[in-house]
Amino acid sequence: MTGKIFVVGIGSGNLEEMTPRARKAIESAQVVAGYNTYIKLIEPLLTGKKIIGRAMMQEVERCELAIKEAATGQNIAVVSSGDAGVYGMAGLVAEMILDLPEESRPQFEIISGISAVNLAASVLGAPLMHDFAIISLSDLMTPWELIKTRVRAAASADFVIALYNPRSKKRVTQLDEVREILLEFREKNTPVGIVTNAGRIGETKIISDLEHFTEEEVNMFSLVIIGNSQTFTKDGYMITPRGYAIKNPTV
Repeated sequence: MTGKIFVVGIGSGNLEEMTPRARKAIESAQVVAGYNTYIKLIEPLLTGKKIIGRAMMQEVERCELAIKEAATGQNIAVVSSGDAGVYGMAGLVAEMILDLPEESRPQFEIISGISAVNLAASVLGAPLMHDFAIISLSDLMTPWELIKTRVRAAASADFVIALYNPRSKKRVTQLDEVREILLEFREKNTPVGIVTNAGRIGETKIISDLEHFTEEEVNMFSLVIIGNSQTFTKDGYMITPRGYAIKNPTV
């Protein structure tokens, strides 16, 4: 009898913000597989467990090893930061298992977590109160020209735009290119929020504008949220109105 694979979103990695269901799945697993950085974040939950820790870009190998472990009858937790279904491991695990003959497939369950975009939005205020798009600027899996096409489409439709993987040591010009595209459609004073290490130790928050935000410190642990035509800032908060009619309270 095969074991079961739980694909778990660990949120920021802060145990206080992990969902009870995610924590229970990790605690009940005999084996935990994940990117080394994420494994380190949840070390207090891993006592006595077998760990399959790998570097970035070894996702397929981690999944293969997890499936082999499940074939021995053990329960496996494959962990992703944020939500496992948002730039996480859920899709890859599901694809690889469903490609197996039905009689040899392990059971699997995808357990959601708090996505980085939600964590960052809560730090900034309420920037995602209306329609929004999430775009990763990493071109490891997606051609850069296609990413720019998606940015242009979201900008022209006046979506609030959240950017994952905005800048790295190797990708230093892409964020500036995105800024230039956005300035074709939005005013230069459009609010832009930058949250780094959302929900983790060292969390920082910056509220800038479309003209100047690329001058700020932005890295792979940052998430950038660009407002739409209605987004405004007040007293250090970034808000996108939903459209409710607000009456001034009587004093």
